[in-house]
Amino acid sequence: MNIPLTLRILGALLIFLAVALLLPLPFSFYFEDGMAVHFFLSSLLSLVVGMFLLKAFDSEKELSIRDGFAVVTFSWLFYAAFGALPYLLSGTVSSPTDAFFETMSGFTTTGATILTKIEGMPESILLWRALTHWMGGMGIIVLSLAILPMLGVGGMQLFQAEVPGPTADRLKPRIQDTAKLLWGVYILLTAMEALLLMVGGMNLYEALCHAFATLATGGFSTRDASVAAFSNPFIDWVITFFMFLAGINFSLHYYALKGRIGEYFRNQECLFYVSITLVAIFLLMAFNHGKVYDSLADNLRFSAFQAVSILTTTGFGTADYELWPPATSCIFIFLMFVGGCAGSTGGGMKVARMLLLFKHARFQLYHLIHPRAVQLVKLGNAPVDREVMQSILGFFALFVAIFVFATFLMAGTGLDLVSAGSSVIATLGNIGPGLGLVGPTDNYAHILPFGKWVLIACMLCGRLELFTVLVLFFPSLWRK
Repeated sequence: MNIPLTLRILGALLIFLAVALLLPLPFSFYFEDGMAVHFFLSSLLSLVVGMFLLKAFDSEKELSIRDGFAVVTFSWLFYAAFGALPYLLSGTVSSPTDAFFETMSGFTTTGATILTKIEGMPESILLWRALTHWMGGMGIIVLSLAILPMLGVGGMQLFQAEVPGPTADRLKPRIQDTAKLLWGVYILLTAMEALLLMVGGMNLYEALCHAFATLATGGFSTRDASVAAFSNPFIDWVITFFMFLAGINFSLHYYALKGRIGEYFRNQECLFYVSITLVAIFLLMAFNHGKVYDSLADNLRFSAFQAVSILTTTGFGTADYELWPPATSCIFIFLMFVGGCAGSTGGGMKVARMLLLFKHARFQLYHLIHPRAVQLVKLGNAPVDREVMQSILGFFALFVAIFVFATFLMAGTGLDLVSAGSSVIATLGNIGPGLGLVGPTDNYAHILPFGKWVLIACMLCGRLELFTVLVLFFPSLWRK
């Protein structure tokens, strides 16, 4: 482990965070919410620590894969710690645990919140809250690849550790070029959604906050009732559409913008994602018809919004789905485990993994009937390596094991089993709202401090695909 180089890179990332902490200042001045000084001090402290790490540590060596794991994990921890400063300095959040929880939830694009009476919060604080989503959405590391060349460091190892899912599409041979392309698409889609939300009646401030949270599949809103507060069908459909796009591999959006729209239909994971979405919407509408909604238009609008919101792990709400028929909760739990596509900003286990798990199960059943047959598991036209399949099976087993263990810990804090289990899957899958005491109309403020730290660990592990974090606990990683 090259600790000096790791600290040096973390210092550079903190300098970037210091710049980001200044972005809410214009809104603070405009709304006269008195938060400007707190953002300035937070930025200054991040800058000082970042400059110290950048200047105090030096290394001539290349970044190794093990160093990449450390940088990715500790960058999230550093960002959550320093990103919490505006909450603490302003007194918006008094508890360090709560402030760290809120910021980790932001940067991991989880959307679980401890804040109450959100509409009474300073506007610049809520904008910063949304910005933590936006920066975390495609990964702090990908965002910061533009500054790594100045350190003389190649970013391929970081890209392997951070880009979500089992795929590693390369749009350009140079990692910096790939990062710029992905962020170009990300910024374009964010701007398009913000403009459409303003057409729908939102002001610039709320349009930006919701666009940041949507494209990052985060879910933080400026309203206590989330998107339901606007009660606007146009806004609901705009957010539904962009949540759906955010759950798709961003490289496909790039190809589409280049005129290769057919890539969507040639990508097996994308087609499976569309199928899951349509089936979930149909089932929700079937269960809600005549019981919750009599109007077909309302049934489609609310069912589609909640299905896409949960599947993409965004977590916005336009309805209290706990009041829907009990069978719909089973659908939502399944969607929570699935999540978005690999290469998207969504969380969960990823559609590609679920697709390959289904294919592997089918292969095993076929092999029982035809033991001498030679058949390969394929994703599209490409056969899946045995090592990749073993990795996916290992990920699934580890995901379930962490879910069970963390649920046990949360139940130990006094939560009922439904609330305990859904709080874990909602944070491990980076979704936000769950069921029971952490449902769409509730929050995480009432959970005991120990429980909040368990859920913080779940957010971090879920966002970084489990292995990236857990590998740091192997002593051999730290040996020279």
